[in-house]
Amino acid sequence: MILRLFIIAIVPAISIALATYLSDKYEKEPISVLFNTFIFGALSVIPTLFVERSLSLLNIFPGLLGVLYVSFIVAGLTEEYFKRLVIMKYIYKNRNFNERLDGIIYCVFSALGFATIENIVYVVFRFSYNPYVGLYRGILSVPAHTIFAVTMGYYISLSKFCNDDRLKEKYLRKSLYMPAILHGIFDFILMSKIPIYGLLFIPYLIYLWKTNQNKLDKYMKESQILHEDTIIPESINDYIDDKDTKI
Repeated sequence: MILRLFIIAIVPAISIALATYLSDKYEKEPISVLFNTFIFGALSVIPTLFVERSLSLLNIFPGLLGVLYVSFIVAGLTEEYFKRLVIMKYIYKNRNFNERLDGIIYCVFSALGFATIENIVYVVFRFSYNPYVGLYRGILSVPAHTIFAVTMGYYISLSKFCNDDRLKEKYLRKSLYMPAILHGIFDFILMSKIPIYGLLFIPYLIYLWKTNQNKLDKYMKESQILHEDTIIPESINDYIDDKDTKI
């Protein structure tokens, strides 16, 4: 029973990780670096739990205000901060991070490491009596972590390959607060248990999928152009005009 639940808990993240790796067609990242990013993402659950529990003690807000606080601060901001911290400390200055698609790839692996441990906690231990939790989290929660990671990686890459210091800092800030906001909205809709908000959930998922697929497609096309060129530049800054990144 425990083994079956464990498999259910890890399969969604492993499947998405494999699909992400295969989607990087032109210059795949080293498996060892991706594995380390995944493991560090998994380990980031430890400080996240500590901070979330501490912040939860400060939740003195009634009703929907309390739900907002938990959704955006306790969960959204805290979880995205520590997943992002893995990238900033381990990957951001790594020589293998040499094109903008890489930012998304690495952020996804960090997020999937986190999501794997979170899934194990929920599916194997906390709600082992409910067989539908694994299905629900495999369809919604794990892919959601991936989508938030796409947004994070998109802006981290804009920062890394930007020559304007002011814009670099702007993109770094957005790489934290944009996924935190998206995460907070996702959690708030589910936690509020208000029917009218529930009606917005599917349209919100479609919005998340479409906008982040566009971000991923943009960087994948960029990677294709970059690596199909006869002369591979040492840095993507030699190939792409920063004016294209000012969004």
